[in-house]
Amino acid sequence: MNYFDCDKIQYEGQNSKNPLAFKHYNPDELIDGKAMKDHLRFAGAYWHVMRNDLSDPFGAGTAHMPWDDGSNSVENALNRVDVFFEFLEKTGIEFYCWHDRDIAPELNNLKESHAALDAVVAKLKSKQEETGVKLLWGTACLFSHPRYAHGGATSPSADVFAYAGAQVKKAMEATKELDGLGYTFWGGREGYSTLLNTNMKRELDHLAAFFHMAVDHAKKIGFDGPFYIEPKPREPSTHQYDSDAAACLNFLREYDLTDHFKLNIETNHATLAGHTMEHELTVSANAGMLGSIDANRGDTLVGWDTDQFPTDIHLATQVMLVVLKMGGLTTGGLNFDAKRRRESHDPIDLIHAHIGGMDAFARGLKIAAAIREDGRLANFVDERYNSFDNNIGARIEAGQCSFEDLEAHAFANGEPTLSSGRQEMLENLINDFLQ
Repeated sequence: MNYFDCDKIQYEGQNSKNPLAFKHYNPDELIDGKAMKDHLRFAGAYWHVMRNDLSDPFGAGTAHMPWDDGSNSVENALNRVDVFFEFLEKTGIEFYCWHDRDIAPELNNLKESHAALDAVVAKLKSKQEETGVKLLWGTACLFSHPRYAHGGATSPSADVFAYAGAQVKKAMEATKELDGLGYTFWGGREGYSTLLNTNMKRELDHLAAFFHMAVDHAKKIGFDGPFYIEPKPREPSTHQYDSDAAACLNFLREYDLTDHFKLNIETNHATLAGHTMEHELTVSANAGMLGSIDANRGDTLVGWDTDQFPTDIHLATQVMLVVLKMGGLTTGGLNFDAKRRRESHDPIDLIHAHIGGMDAFARGLKIAAAIREDGRLANFVDERYNSFDNNIGARIEAGQCSFEDLEAHAFANGEPTLSSGRQEMLENLINDFLQ
């Protein structure tokens, strides 16, 4: 049975008026010598496509999901797999991501839940072999069940810590079974609501121990993909330990985990942290730690994580400028951690939403490639720092200067002169490419 009332979405070009067609995403079009689909590596988020009923804090879900009987049964979970792969086939998305509890139900005890996960993983593996779709990354849901009210790896309860470890162990093994390219940790409850009852140092030590156990288990089972941490500052916790890229990098360095982890950066999380997506990506890429991207956006008029589809061409361009500069994504991709609005409740709205996001990033990719080929932006930045290319500047960068040397230079050269940053000119330059 077909649940999405459309054929496979095709590229029809900018002049098409067909709402069920790509205007910019042409998967095999070469950009800088590489196919567009290989630059972008789009992934579908199982939790939003198959499980999000579009509820919010003020009302019940509105989504029409005729494939779902509403039960918490393994049979219902298995039925969803066929529908999800129909969705992937019709959008042409070649990767996907999941939480363990999205794809399989949590049952009466851990052993039953493990068995349910095994059953669904077997079907996912069969569908992957049938279609060529790949698992971008898997993860464990350590935030929904009441047992994780105080966190998983940072819970004050050693029993909860152990339960979380058992759940992650199984999710890692499922990811390995499905040839997943990576594994993600998102610490929605790994933080605190108040420091009055929190031993922060002890919790961070426990979190690091948990990650080191994951590294050890990956070696045991032969999983060689990277681990990702996905930063977010708050919500549901008042403060999450993975609050932004810089905090994550500091944590990984402090606990000797940088060889095993990279970051999965999400737009809506970046803005909640008080940063731009461009900032978070740049911090990660500068450290050689940008692994993957959750492609969405937030709403500045709403104070929580709205997970809207990314349709901002300027934002997509900024993202792709950073990705191209670092040489492109490899094990990671652009995962649509995004949901339709409550008013867009029909199954076909899932297709429309992903068409918009894929077209936006296709445009962003083409514009970013054109900006890089043009060279004026990069040349301006290089010239702005050219005083560090020789003389005192080169000595500073080489670590060959003392304060006495700087003082002597300042005495000899007098008051420095500054060149303009030309921000408005550069903003105009970017806009020239947004055609």
